Amino acid sequence: MQGRRNEEHGVAPSEPTLRIIMRRLRDIMAESGDGQSRLDKIVRHVAGVMVAEVCSIYLKRQDGSLELFATEGLNPQSVHTTRLKRGEGLVGRCAELGVPVNEPDAQKHPAYSYRPETGEEVYHSLLAVPILRSGQVLGVLVVQNHAYKQYSDDDVETLASTAMVVGEHLASGSVANWGADIEISRSLAAVIRGDVLSEGIALGHVVLHEPRIVVTKLMADDPALELRRLEGAIAELRAGLDEMLGHQQLASDGDHRDVLEAYRMFAHDRGWERRLREAVQSGLTAEAGVERVQNSARARMLRQADAYWAERQRDFDDLSDRLLRILAGRSSGSHLPVDMPSDTVLVARTMGPAELLDYDPAKLRGLVIEDGSPQSHVAIVAKALGIPAVGRAVAVVEHVSPGDGVIIDGETGEVHLRPLPDVVSAYSDKVRFRARRQQKYEALRDKKAITKDGRRIEVNINAGLLYDLQHMEESGADGIGLFRTELQFMVSHTFPRLERQAQSYRQVVEAAGGKPIVFRALDIGGDKVLPYLHAVKEENPAIGWRAIRMSLDRPALFRTQVRALLKATAGGELRLMVPMISTAAEMLTVKAMFDRELGLIRRKGLPSPERVKLGAMFEVPSLFFELDALLKTVDFLSIGSNDLLQFLFAADRTNARVANRYDPLSVAPLRALKMVADACRGHGVPVTVCGEMAGRPLEALALIALGFRSISMAPSCVGPMKAMVLSLDADLAAAEMERLLARGEKDMRGALLKFARKSGVDL
Repeated sequence: MQGRRNEEHGVAPSEPTLRIIMRRLRDIMAESGDGQSRLDKIVRHVAGVMVAEVCSIYLKRQDGSLELFATEGLNPQSVHTTRLKRGEGLVGRCAELGVPVNEPDAQKHPAYSYRPETGEEVYHSLLAVPILRSGQVLGVLVVQNHAYKQYSDDDVETLASTAMVVGEHLASGSVANWGADIEISRSLAAVIRGDVLSEGIALGHVVLHEPRIVVTKLMADDPALELRRLEGAIAELRAGLDEMLGHQQLASDGDHRDVLEAYRMFAHDRGWERRLREAVQSGLTAEAGVERVQNSARARMLRQADAYWAERQRDFDDLSDRLLRILAGRSSGSHLPVDMPSDTVLVARTMGPAELLDYDPAKLRGLVIEDGSPQSHVAIVAKALGIPAVGRAVAVVEHVSPGDGVIIDGETGEVHLRPLPDVVSAYSDKVRFRARRQQKYEALRDKKAITKDGRRIEVNINAGLLYDLQHMEESGADGIGLFRTELQFMVSHTFPRLERQAQSYRQVVEAAGGKPIVFRALDIGGDKVLPYLHAVKEENPAIGWRAIRMSLDRPALFRTQVRALLKATAGGELRLMVPMISTAAEMLTVKAMFDRELGLIRRKGLPSPERVKLGAMFEVPSLFFELDALLKTVDFLSIGSNDLLQFLFAADRTNARVANRYDPLSVAPLRALKMVADACRGHGVPVTVCGEMAGRPLEALALIALGFRSISMAPSCVGPMKAMVLSLDADLAAAEMERLLARGEKDMRGALLKFARKSGVDL
């Protein structure tokens, strides 16, 4: 059957299928005619060579929907008529996830979406692969058959390689009117909302980050020559990364340094190099081989649900892009604009940490990317460079052109594209206002946070990276109320051994300059997955196997960290907070493990801390009913308001549909928090609130009114917090809070705001 169908299309049946397709596709692209006719020829050719009754191409529209652009086998009348909503059906699933879909009986799959106008009800097996270009899903290439069959790995590889060439075809702009609706949106003012990666406000002009090289030649004329070109490019890539690590702004130790060291290690990965060689040896040019390996790696990594592999995908994309530039004869940074404006705001689909360093930091004002998270590698480097950054700005690249005016609001996560004059004016005022307020806050740096009626309030910062500690001195914070130890583990390629952990913690202690630090024990699991630990897929990871639950099941994790912390704080004080405690008995188990490690060190006569304090993080609502028992087991308590409130309201704070359905300043959570404050005061146990609630002046006013005297927040919040505390009468606020809670005030936020204004509190 294979040979007969191939002969019908004028090819020798003995030739490898992939080479047959590649050769014919090259001929089709060279033919005259419009883009639609070439797509029609492509689907006919692929259907014939792959012995498929159906081959179809769906292209992605700006709104995320998919339109049937060409087909061989389905009803021709459905072309440009059939549209699938974003994520609809197996084809939509393929586009949304960016991975192949291989179903022997597609109609039995729960995601199957039947479209009667296509006539596809007679076909059972389906193989769909994403059409990728520069990391963007442009569409989906599909083959279908009457028979029930699982397509082989060779079939998947062949179709994926074909899709890569189709992506090149689309990127050339040869399909008439494709993307015309996008051009219209590029002339209007718009606001795109994303996540804050690095705080600050930036006004500037768009520079599109375009590191990709368009691969125009796919098949090699001389495979041996292509292999030598590849080997030379890999050597140059590695040498360039060694030079990059000597960057003046990143020469100091810190988490950004760990990120870049790990990145360099990926460039020396033998598996990556082997796959590149094999791709070139199959007959592709060096450039096409790099692109094929890149697309295959992306597909594999996108099948992984955890954030670690998403970050690896970005690193490998960055490496591949740099390798393509070298193969094209471009030196590092040659892809940058010659006349880079002095107020450059980079806009990119994705970006690796090394790519950001290619740009002149003196001209760089901000960064906007379509992916990324506050813990992503590029975010870590952006913070080290001190530039505002927003991530997860969906489809931002499609909405901008080089030179467009842009404003990044690193407080709200908003990106204003082509802002109107009044918006520019408002943000210019905001920048000046921030500068004036910053001067005011700097004047408060050496002042203690004491209320008008003499109540001392401890104002601490939350940290997780070594460079965060420089903000403690700048802000005048009293100490570190929460140091997240897991970030060191998340940026490491292998499990950090005892000495490495101890060295990292020792650097934190030294940087704190004698101010108190509360280290939080490992809070991994959930959305924080480590590559060297087996990941467990869970329906509800936020309340699953994470934090101390994982450490109790794998006690070596906890014991190693405790030993490292004891070693790092020898001669001083260790304050260790345990996250996700659910019962008082669980805390007793943790305390016994901790005491064993401390006792072992002291029996051996090894250096140890002079003072040790072990506390619990209050996040799980079950502890409300064991407060007395819990407080007898701990030296201090820290309230993680982020998790506590989402568990209290059963509303996922990362889900935009439900995250705003409750207000922290409402009667239920305030009464619950008052219960904890009163219990801690009765037992003489210090308590701190260290979630986002503590970093907002009005919410912090409420906490002080409830009886809390220690709060911990992001470094940027310390100045505004001190200003609020210095203008507040705590006893007056407590009396107002008591009155509002007693009557069950429905608009607690409004009532507290009214009180603050009436009392002259600086918010």
